Amino acid sequence: PSLSEAQLFDQGNSIIRTALSTVAGASMPWPYGGLQRQVQVDLDPDALRAHGLSGNDVTAAFSVQNSILPAGTEKIGDREYFVSVNANPKTVAELNDLPVATRNGSVIYVRDVAHVRDGYPPQTNIVRRDGHRGVLMSVLKTGSASTLDIIRGIKERMPRIRDALPPDFKIDLVGDQSIFVRAAISGVVREAVIAASLTALMILLFLGTWRSTLIIAISIPLSILASIICLSALGETINIMTLGGLALAVGILVDDATVTIENINWHLERGEDVEAAILNGAHEIAVPAFVSTLAICIVFVPMFLLAGIARYLFVPLAEAVVFAMLASYLLSRTLVPTLAKYWLQRHDAHREALASGPFRRLQLLQRRFEKWFRQVREDYHGVLERAVAAGPRFAVPFLTAMAATALLAFPFGRYVPGLGQDFFPSVDAGQIKLHVRGPTGVRIDETATLCDRVEQTIRELIPAREIATIVDNIGIPYSGINLAYSTSAPVGPGDADIFVNLTADHAPTAGYVRLLRSKLRALYPSTTFAFLPADMVSQILNFGLPAPIDVQVSGFNAEANRAYAQALLARLHRIPGVVDLRIQQAVDYPQLNVEVDRSKAALLGLSETDVASDLLVSLSGSSQTTLSFWIDPKSGTQYAIAAQTPQFRLASLGDLATTPVTGGGAAGGGSGGGRAAQLLANLASFHRSVAPAVVSHYDATPVVDIFGAVEGSDLGFVAAQIQRVLAESKSSLPRGSQVAVHGQVKTMTESFAGLLLGLAAAIVLVYLLIVVNFQSWLDPFIIITALPAALAGIVWMLFLSHTPVSVPALTGAIMCMGVATANSVLVVSFARERMNAGDDAAHAAVQAGVTRFRPVLMTALAMIIGMVPMALGLGEGGEQNAPLGRAVIGGLVFATVATLFFVPTVFKLIHGRRSA
Repeated sequence: PSLSEAQLFDQGNSIIRTALSTVAGASMPWPYGGLQRQVQVDLDPDALRAHGLSGNDVTAAFSVQNSILPAGTEKIGDREYFVSVNANPKTVAELNDLPVATRNGSVIYVRDVAHVRDGYPPQTNIVRRDGHRGVLMSVLKTGSASTLDIIRGIKERMPRIRDALPPDFKIDLVGDQSIFVRAAISGVVREAVIAASLTALMILLFLGTWRSTLIIAISIPLSILASIICLSALGETINIMTLGGLALAVGILVDDATVTIENINWHLERGEDVEAAILNGAHEIAVPAFVSTLAICIVFVPMFLLAGIARYLFVPLAEAVVFAMLASYLLSRTLVPTLAKYWLQRHDAHREALASGPFRRLQLLQRRFEKWFRQVREDYHGVLERAVAAGPRFAVPFLTAMAATALLAFPFGRYVPGLGQDFFPSVDAGQIKLHVRGPTGVRIDETATLCDRVEQTIRELIPAREIATIVDNIGIPYSGINLAYSTSAPVGPGDADIFVNLTADHAPTAGYVRLLRSKLRALYPSTTFAFLPADMVSQILNFGLPAPIDVQVSGFNAEANRAYAQALLARLHRIPGVVDLRIQQAVDYPQLNVEVDRSKAALLGLSETDVASDLLVSLSGSSQTTLSFWIDPKSGTQYAIAAQTPQFRLASLGDLATTPVTGGGAAGGGSGGGRAAQLLANLASFHRSVAPAVVSHYDATPVVDIFGAVEGSDLGFVAAQIQRVLAESKSSLPRGSQVAVHGQVKTMTESFAGLLLGLAAAIVLVYLLIVVNFQSWLDPFIIITALPAALAGIVWMLFLSHTPVSVPALTGAIMCMGVATANSVLVVSFARERMNAGDDAAHAAVQAGVTRFRPVLMTALAMIIGMVPMALGLGEGGEQNAPLGRAVIGGLVFATVATLFFVPTVFKLIHGRRSA
């Protein structure tokens, strides 16, 4: 494009930003990069000295000679007239003719001491896309607005915005979070569809009738629809977490319908009429199914007591599951029996219809499966009888083995590394954000040259076919608003962010990050590199911090705290798995100290304020202290007027020393009574030093931040090692100072504590629920004896799949408690019925296991099969919920074994002793 950087910034700020600000939920910071258009008043220090003026005098002249004031109206005859004064010149060139002061009866104009032009201040922010300079416009999401709605609104407005821009103005989309969001949502939906299909096939195989399978399958979408309606009523949106909850629920949504249909089929196999079989079958499992549903729902109650990010992420997931489960139970009590009345047949009639129908092959397959399944059930019958007969000889070793499994969670020797701990799994969004920090105080053009070399290295290490775009954001943004929104915390012109967007078919991003991290440090030893969270999920989890680890030293002894932080940094470097360690606050920014001789200045009628004010205008521009604007009559846009000494006139310390200083009083066309201009060199001395580039506070206390990330390890291990180092170095902590670990480490610790408490609370709530239903303290205890096995299965699954313990994994563990309890309720309730019918405890336990073998196996398999797509973590964002699926699968496998063997054995031990 032929447009200049100033034109790009001006069009982006006045047209694009204004238009996109109307999108609901969108927040538009100022543009990054480009040149900020303003009316530039280039001061001439030599001319100012010759006329006895300073930059402040020119600034004062613009304040009184250029103004935007309405004069009012005048009524003359039968007309009313607007009265307009030429207080604001129509062109930039006219500003050169404004009077500044009078000397000996002569008027000194702006053109005599400066040159006014349509320009821009010194550039502090450079943006480049694939090596070409431009302007970066970022759109942020506010409140509870939907990312997809915001981006849809932006794209709808883009055609009208393009029509308002110059023909050679080019707009490219360099980042679109909706692509990741849509892909993640599509992945969750795909997982749910696959899970529902696999579950339906499993039910079809077990029941052998498409009618029963169809009845059960119908309850899945209806339950999901009911859950979506309830979520919408609560103001929730369709997002990754709510859809993840629905995908999680797919496997257990069929439980109520499956148990109902299976029990109806059991009565049909006994030769009962369809209506009688429906009434008897539905009535028998009404209460156990209700208790099972409540057991699954009640385990999610502690999630509503979570705080922080975990609450906002997992409460919608819990709501989705609970609403879907309640809807599933209602459907199993109403719709499922109704459909069964019209679709199911007596089994002998059904077999005759199939024998001559198109489902003969399915019937043959199901008969083979049924024959195999009967054999499995008979084998199970024999094993269960021996286990129940063995009593303590089986129960004690089983319980000991489950308890010993907990040792896998802790590191032991070389071959048992234990379970790691992470707050959330990392997500591969195909983006890399590299923060580059050159030597402190380096000029921005030198930083741009450094980024050229770094970008070239990146292109050499990552194949060109896998790189979509590379965007550089160099220096400090023009607006403090942008700086407040920044997640990379730049401190000066030596800082830069390099964004690498990879193509859809890229290799794992983590591999490229490791490669770049090792190569860049070797190639650029004097440059600090840090890989920052690039994807939306990681940025949310970091709460705006540039790293997941923030070791913060706070206190009012700045020098001692800095020394302690430097020593601590050296020790933290020795922790394996910690990378990108650096101290955020630079303290060696080069500084020129101007030491004003106050006595000499006072003799000349000047003060410290006069000197500082004239220096501020000369070096930083008058817009820092005095606001003055010029309105473009063509566009109606107002632009700041800034008087400033051009950079080429301040190329040395000698140039700075010749800055004119006055005490004011001559501006605006005065008679010249002001004091004569003095050279800065006559009032002050100069020397070089260093100063902090940035001063940070936390809770109003000065802090020093040590940022770091994790690679090749887990956050829990690194956090434990950091705490060990902090404990060892506590004696050297300056008096009155404190050191604490913030970032994801703190949030993870708090979330784990809340979820572990929730896990314990879930077990207690489930137990109390069953106590109320069974009117007994012992039978509920028998039911929850399957839970240690569930916990053991979770540990084994996470251990074998090398999955760290995380918030999603703990959420899966909580849910597993409910499902495991639901299956045990079916077994124990049937055993109680057999004992009430006169059977002894051993026979009742065996019969309960054998009779409930099919429904327990079907419900467990439905849940396990439904979790397989989620556990594989395929698709965009699939890594986030994969630990949840794996925890549920591992827990249910072990819990099912415990439900079918351990629970009947414990039932016989307790009730057999009570009978005796």
